[in-house]
Amino acid sequence: MKSNLLDRITLNPEICHGKPTIRNTRYMVSSILEYLAGGDSIENILAEFNDLTREDILACLQYSVEVMNTKSFELHAT
Repeated sequence: MKSNLLDRITLNPEICHGKPTIRNTRYMVSSILEYLAGGDSIENILAEFNDLTREDILACLQYSVEVMNTKSFELHAT
């Protein structure tokens, strides 16, 4: 399931200056993580951004785990 979740995280130099985003949208992984860190629940985020899914939010969390657990984590630009 981990790799399926990470497939939702994209890097595209044309979107958000190449920062990690969800499914080539303008939703940056860092923004979603900031919402979670600020105390918002997954349900709150989904209610606010109805085009996101629970799996998108979980993908952001999985991405952050991968980045923190490795010295070099490769995600290819699309």
